[in-house]
Amino acid sequence: MARAAANGKPPTRSTAPEASIPEITVIVVVYESGPTLAQCLAAMRAQTFTDYEIVLVDNASSDRTAQAAAEADPAIRLIENPENLGFAAAVNQGARAAKGQWLVLLNPDAYADPDWLAALAAAASANPDVHCFTSRQLMAEDPTKLDGLGDVMALAGYPFRGGYTHRNPGVLEPGWVFSACGGAMMIARELFLAVGGFDERLFCYCEDVDLGYRLRLIGEPTLLVPDAVVRHVGSASTGGRRSDFAVFHGTRNRFWVFVKDTPAVLFWLTLPLHILATVVLFARHATRGEVVTPIKGMAAGIRHIGVALEARREAQATRTASSWEIARAMTWNPLDLLLRRAFIQPKRTTPPGGA
Repeated sequence: MARAAANGKPPTRSTAPEASIPEITVIVVVYESGPTLAQCLAAMRAQTFTDYEIVLVDNASSDRTAQAAAEADPAIRLIENPENLGFAAAVNQGARAAKGQWLVLLNPDAYADPDWLAALAAAASANPDVHCFTSRQLMAEDPTKLDGLGDVMALAGYPFRGGYTHRNPGVLEPGWVFSACGGAMMIARELFLAVGGFDERLFCYCEDVDLGYRLRLIGEPTLLVPDAVVRHVGSASTGGRRSDFAVFHGTRNRFWVFVKDTPAVLFWLTLPLHILATVVLFARHATRGEVVTPIKGMAAGIRHIGVALEARREAQATRTASSWEIARAMTWNPLDLLLRRAFIQPKRTTPPGGA
């Protein structure tokens, strides 16, 4: 699957006719991405794996960085939206337009190591029964620290980026995680389209957790590929990780994902834990002077709970995994949630909730 340069130099991507049907389509959603997009694309040009195409989806940015990138590289395909449709809808657009067997999602503020795509491609070849993979994300400003090792779901129904701000542990074996981070992941295009892609009702934030949860519901696990490394700035297009936009959508969507995806037995058993976790998180927000925005986010989630209930009927109708199988994929240790510790289950075990 992987095609690398034999002389060790970064290859240029072929424009020969056979390259018109690539193995991988890399989708980058652009919104006011500024200088990070140029650095992101420069890192992609240095990839040792060359059988890929890039699709940029621009959500009505005013800075025209996506247009400039497409003009500079005719091999880039550009989709331009007249308004900001949100991350979820933009990725779905890219997926429908993609030619590759695999979809690779990459944030415009994420800078891939040269062998990032090669590592993901090798993992897919070595694990033909696995159809979703996630990367090791390091903080761009300090690569000794983690931006995440896949997404973790606490038993309380709270998702978080595993290992966020923790020290990079170095050598790791591939392992099962609850879901992939949408900033640097790979999924089979056929599977992505079959499950309906990202839920566009979420607009932005938690759409990747929701996708991973829905995959769990139908027995599709997610594998962490530690050798697939990107350096991530984080929320560069939305004003930072604790901007009002991020906090509002994160709060609302986290609640909707809990309502939408949690199997009935697990939902009622863990609802008290979810309420307690919400109180603790709001208390933490209050210490930062952020209490108004999360309250607005939760109020919006409750006020429009019909959106989540409609989505729940859709998600649960296709469920094949048991509540126990789903619970096994979660961390039961509350300290993991409080400390944002990574939760990776050994690959030698049967993937929890998987086939």
